[in-house]
Amino acid sequence: MTDIALTYIGGPTALLEYGGVRFLTDPTFDAPQTYEPRNGVTHTKTHGPALTPNELGVVDLALVSHHHHGDNLDILGTALLRDLPLTISTTKAAEDLGGTVVGLEPWASVRVGQVTVTAVPALHGPPGSEGRGPVIGFVLQTAEAPSVYVSGDNASLLYVESIAERFGKIDIALLFAGAARLPVAEGDLTLSSADAALAAEILASDTVVGLHTEDWGHLTESRKDFRKAFADRGQYVETPRARRVILRNA
Repeated sequence: MTDIALTYIGGPTALLEYGGVRFLTDPTFDAPQTYEPRNGVTHTKTHGPALTPNELGVVDLALVSHHHHGDNLDILGTALLRDLPLTISTTKAAEDLGGTVVGLEPWASVRVGQVTVTAVPALHGPPGSEGRGPVIGFVLQTAEAPSVYVSGDNASLLYVESIAERFGKIDIALLFAGAARLPVAEGDLTLSSADAALAAEILASDTVVGLHTEDWGHLTESRKDFRKAFADRGQYVETPRARRVILRNA
């Protein structure tokens, strides 16, 4: 069995090595910029990636929680998908993007090498936010390694509870936070730092990584806020940019 390791790239994007497979989460590789308004919303990227696509090495597949917001799949991130052997995302993303994108409905699974990837439900905002478009998270499992949850842009603790009911303890949680807010929507669109701590409790996770806590103007909480929410809990793992961090030893 190989080590479970993570290299943080920026925003929601990280390279996760798990079960002999190299997963890329929500690819965002554009330089800082303000994007043309889409659906009445202007997004501003404040910081570029720590690594370029050419510096990643081999990537076996991307896990894309959703494709319709640029802070989770930007221009260069979308271009990168065309070079990957596989991307797992929503069924809507598979329909719109084509290529090697495979769409999963919540609770559906696919096998990648020795890893079972299960799509899990996510809600991009408070109750009633379903109209923002489909979003999923992912649970990764193998027979020989701890389980991993990649939340995607989920703000619902009720969905986190449903994941815990289905899978039991989730050993490692990669939680997208930042308490994203937009003028066209009410409430947090992603987990706040406090809710991320509650999610980790629900999942009984003993290793937690915070993603989606910086690099975009509509995030109202920072990596510092996330770290503070996990003070004295012993779960939080610091992941400096572009540095490979071992989450669990083989």
